[in-house]
Amino acid sequence: MATHDSIGDFLTIVRNASRAGKETCTAQWSKLREGIVSILKDEGYIASFEVSGDVKKVITITMKYVDGVPAITGITRESTPGCRQYYEYRSIPRVLNGMGISILTTSKGILKDSDCRTKKAGGEILCKVW
Repeated sequence: MATHDSIGDFLTIVRNASRAGKETCTAQWSKLREGIVSILKDEGYIASFEVSGDVKKVITITMKYVDGVPAITGITRESTPGCRQYYEYRSIPRVLNGMGISILTTSKGILKDSDCRTKKAGGEILCKVW
């Protein structure tokens, strides 16, 4: 039976749009994807996002560039369907000594690594962004 990594596919859409210099990119909507995109927006990695559609919702992401250089230098998938990675809040790894962020799914929702440490919530690490 084939397994599909929908979060990995979503991160690849964002990574490819950033590297290709696209102004916007679109992906299918899910609560998890919307949570990831809202964290990227709050941290300043993307300019904005919009959820549209009634029956089949889509997320339209407006990419952010600083002097022609993408704000997202790198985005990688950490926990995959074949190898899940869980961390307690004390042992969440720092990305580039605090220059990047990790996005985790916890019992308290989708959180970035610093919020996990303050709320003392561990969970599955989805991706790292810098």
